[in-house]
Amino acid sequence: MKPAREPATNNSQTYFVTAKTGESRALFRTEPWARLFFQNLLSHRDSYLLHEFVLMPDHFHLVISPTIALERAIQFVKGGFSFRAKKELGSNAEIWQRGFSDHRIRDWEDYERHVQYIRLNPVKRHLCEKPEQYSYSSAFPGWKLDPIPQGLKPGDYIRAAFGTAEAVPFQSRAGGRQMPVDIGDSNAWPEARTLQSFAPLTSDGRAGAMPFQTIQSSAVSSEISAIKEVEKTHAT
Repeated sequence: MKPAREPATNNSQTYFVTAKTGESRALFRTEPWARLFFQNLLSHRDSYLLHEFVLMPDHFHLVISPTIALERAIQFVKGGFSFRAKKELGSNAEIWQRGFSDHRIRDWEDYERHVQYIRLNPVKRHLCEKPEQYSYSSAFPGWKLDPIPQGLKPGDYIRAAFGTAEAVPFQSRAGGRQMPVDIGDSNAWPEARTLQSFAPLTSDGRAGAMPFQTIQSSAVSSEISAIKEVEKTHAT
């Protein structure tokens, strides 16, 4: 029998969470779907601290510290999106696979491995060459994230390891300076629209064929090798 999960509000636990779309359909290759996902994700920030994330065409990964039960927090993420997709995108399809997978982050090294896994996910799927080029990831400049929990923090925040500055709310670069971004404004996501690694969808919502460019970078290869341990337990 599977042991009962300890309530997420106990001991300020932090989780790596994964959920997939139904039949692995690449729903989030289209900007309206991706935009709505983030609008919903950010609207429930009172239910969890959001540390890292990546939205892939057919799944998402999060690192969160729930302030309520973990199952309830993910219900807001998945169920909240499904409700809004039906209302705002006219979708009556079953969007998600049932349930989700989770892993409780144990310590700093565990946290760092999963952050690297999240940030390199788009690189490994040939959607970008560098993590910071992928708009739908916490590696992309401008997303405001919650700080790493004190119980996991070794002294220096992980952003120092990636060489990025503390993020400011929803910003993108324009004219060499930082400009605020309105997540509901279609003109506010130029990077998202021009990041054309996404293949067109077929009529059933699956991704069409795409000649992905092979990434050949010794630096990326080295980083990918460093997260093989995580890959053993997380398939996507």
